[in-house]
Amino acid sequence: MVSRAYTVAFQGVEARIVEVQCAVSAGLPAFSIVGLPDKAVSEARDRVRAALSSMSIALPSKRITINLSPADLPKEGSHFDLPIALALLSAIDILPHDVTQSVVALGELSLDGTLIPVIGALPAAMTAAEHNRSLLCPEASGAEAAWVGNTQVIAAGSLGAVVRHYTGQVPISPADPGEVSAPHQTKNLRDVKGQERAKRALEIAAAGRHHLMFVGTPGSGKSMLAARLPSILPPLTPREALSTSMIHSLAGLLVEGGISRTRPFREPHHTASMAAIIGGGRQAKPGEVSLAHNGVLFMDEFPEFPRMVLETLRQPVETGEVMIARANAHVRYPCKFMLVAAANPCKCGYLSDPERACSRAPACGEDYMARISGPLMDRFDLRVDVPPVAFTDLDLQSDSEGSAEIAARVASARQIQAARFADAPAAHLNADAEGDLLTRIATPDPEARALLVRAADRFHLSARGYHRVLRVARTIADLDEAETVQKHHLAEALSFRIPASAAL
Repeated sequence: MVSRAYTVAFQGVEARIVEVQCAVSAGLPAFSIVGLPDKAVSEARDRVRAALSSMSIALPSKRITINLSPADLPKEGSHFDLPIALALLSAIDILPHDVTQSVVALGELSLDGTLIPVIGALPAAMTAAEHNRSLLCPEASGAEAAWVGNTQVIAAGSLGAVVRHYTGQVPISPADPGEVSAPHQTKNLRDVKGQERAKRALEIAAAGRHHLMFVGTPGSGKSMLAARLPSILPPLTPREALSTSMIHSLAGLLVEGGISRTRPFREPHHTASMAAIIGGGRQAKPGEVSLAHNGVLFMDEFPEFPRMVLETLRQPVETGEVMIARANAHVRYPCKFMLVAAANPCKCGYLSDPERACSRAPACGEDYMARISGPLMDRFDLRVDVPPVAFTDLDLQSDSEGSAEIAARVASARQIQAARFADAPAAHLNADAEGDLLTRIATPDPEARALLVRAADRFHLSARGYHRVLRVARTIADLDEAETVQKHHLAEALSFRIPASAAL
């Protein structure tokens, strides 16, 4: 007779059901695992044997075969330990057969039978709910998995506790969701002296999720401005928090099972590899673009990133998802993020200062910024020059708006967009609008259209650039709570895309 238990195999944020079959048959004593397991799964037989031995359970002197079905799906990770142990305990009649078939299990076993937390409990719980099964997981993963709410989550501390629970000796209470960590911002835009144009660009970018680039001399405040962007972003909606947390669960970034309502802010170093930024590696893990889903990806010293890494950003920035293709796996991750880049104008950083610029100026500036390709630069909706602030102004009392006042306007603009796109499942913010939808929501008035046509002809705007100007203008109009895109909205949008030295 074949006993069965169930677990999951991860393909991106999707958790696919895997049936763990166990057959104990006559023959020479052996313990084999088949079904395309990786090294960690193959080693499960030794961990399971030791865990059962610590419970004084002896394996029968027969041939034990574990099959992981479907057999053509790669199985990776140590979370297969617990379902293999359940199937084996069912095969030797220690656990009832119906119990092991009604639960999705995942967890790593230590040699003494303790259950060690594993990544992916949240997407596993989602899949268990879809298949009308409960979830069995390590105690430390229970608070994370319980966020799904549509399925019972049993979080056990050891394999012995699992046996006592399912045999009715010591039942385990269902797990409760972890704490929702409240947004806690200590950085305020009021700390930034001057740079009013850059602050305005941050407000527009936050309101419509537009991509933004700062260019300025060292110490002008580019990184300081970007670091305060989270303070004006609205908290994640429940749906966004769940989708973001599923990715963070796969990366092992959820702390004590708590789900955060704060939008992600990722800032990789410019030496990061393509796999670290886009995703990949041995198990096709999510990269920084996916970890920044529904949040911000800040890339300081943007031209210093390897050219190949920068070019791979072009497709995720446009589509909001990334496909990691490997010989044995094709994994898709969502990555709707706001890209914020910061760069010096040249290698030495002082292109605009004749007294401090190097001898190669201005050629050094052209060579340095040429590291960013035209197609990638075309994807930035807002481009802002950040001039240096005089040291005499640093001690002056700031009279500019703080993050709270700007955040209120951003939240109001996003509420307008949420109502506008309520019936458009593919769009949630102005940055998502395209085609007929963009034409319908961002049609400028006659004066504004004449200005846009003149600018497009004068500065040779691409079709992408034309549409991105319209999206930014629509966001500016939303910040003004205006129903139509007017000339001054479009003029401001153009000012963030066309060099300040240019004139119509």
